[in-house]
Amino acid sequence: MSDFRYRTLDDFRAAYRDGRATPLTVAERFIEARNASEAHAPPMRIFIASDDDEILHAAKASTERLKKGKPAGPLDGIPIAVKDELHQVGYPTTGGTSFLGKGGEREDATVVARLRAAGAVLVGKTNMHEIGMGATGINPHHGAARNPYDPACITGGSSSGSGAVVGAGLVPAALGADGGGSVRIPAALCGAVGIKATFGRVPETGALPLCWSLAHIGPLAGTVADAAEILDLIVGEDPRDPNTHGQPPLDLRGLKHGQVKDLKIGVCPDFFDQASPEVVAVCRAALERLADDGAKIKDVRIRHLDLVRVTLLVTMGAEMAASQIENLREHRAEYGADTRLLLDTANRGSGPEYVHAQRARVRIERAFREVLESVDVLVSPTTGTVAVPIRRDAELYGEVDDGLIDRICACTFPGNLTGYPAVTVPAGFSPSALPIGLQIMAGPWDEGTALRVARAVERHVVRPAPKVVYDLLS
Repeated sequence: MSDFRYRTLDDFRAAYRDGRATPLTVAERFIEARNASEAHAPPMRIFIASDDDEILHAAKASTERLKKGKPAGPLDGIPIAVKDELHQVGYPTTGGTSFLGKGGEREDATVVARLRAAGAVLVGKTNMHEIGMGATGINPHHGAARNPYDPACITGGSSSGSGAVVGAGLVPAALGADGGGSVRIPAALCGAVGIKATFGRVPETGALPLCWSLAHIGPLAGTVADAAEILDLIVGEDPRDPNTHGQPPLDLRGLKHGQVKDLKIGVCPDFFDQASPEVVAVCRAALERLADDGAKIKDVRIRHLDLVRVTLLVTMGAEMAASQIENLREHRAEYGADTRLLLDTANRGSGPEYVHAQRARVRIERAFREVLESVDVLVSPTTGTVAVPIRRDAELYGEVDDGLIDRICACTFPGNLTGYPAVTVPAGFSPSALPIGLQIMAGPWDEGTALRVARAVERHVVRPAPKVVYDLLS
């Protein structure tokens, strides 16, 4: 273990302030590193689109602003990547398909606009599982994004490129989208921090409408502090998104020190029973360290866990099938085989099934609310397995492996069904040096407490360097 550390937002700001780098030199290094990642054997396939001229233009403008002492905002000159599920001016939005997004967008998604206003140099659109309908991140159209800790392995999905771009050090932070774990899964498998906030906390305006009642946009970053800072910049009311109205302020006051001695941490054994031994060992060790820091660990039982999987899959399947009605009519043969199979299966569902799923969802939400009234957070593995190797046939055609999906997603589904916030943070590494994430779930609007616990976990983790990693400040 080398105790590797990613470059942080503060590292970029300090380098610009001290004259050790400029946004332009960083942009040039980014382009060189991105090209190197594509020349890697196998190619990392992190980006679907990345425009050198646009990146250099933005970096030059940022360099001039900083030279004059007039930064646009706290991210001025810092490279940030965006999942290709979100609109970004000048770029097509493909959603990971081969047929959507034939022209550049004319308006940013709200969250992208907020990062641009803060001065971020937006470096391109990251790869993703086609229309977000998968947990591995394998995309037969744009190539399988590769895990920086082992390029033979999956990144997890659906925000596969966003996990890989942070894990490889190409950017300190990226945006993803999460309908069943799609921010948290790639963050966990690629050694990053990922946040799915409370439903409605982050505006969805300008995101592809794929699964309306489950969807969350969220940040992935190399550290808890950086993920929290990006979250703080993108939250808040949006006149065009009614779900964002009336939210309380984001409270991050306890994040800096990450003290947990006054917290009760709930642990549901069912989530650990579904995970592999190496995942359980690392996550249990993280819990022991939290106990050493003064947290009270309490075993809890959660009712209706047997309903979670089917409720999420019926809900997501129906909403995604509805979102793709016209595309299926005109482009059915152009989807990957895995996506086509899942959409065909979802289209065999019925209205009554969807209604019953929503009734079950109410019971699931109440069960989690009851538990979170007795503890401050619930902690579990983020995924039940480390990153697994990419199969050659899956790389070509996509993959539907129910057993693997269950192992990856069992702990992430509840956050989307309930709408409650959940954070994943690296808790340690497997004997083969693959990242293992710990998930911290809190009650509605309480992202601050989840991040506080994540910070306490992060403080103890010693990490190896990824096999594929770049340093834009070196």
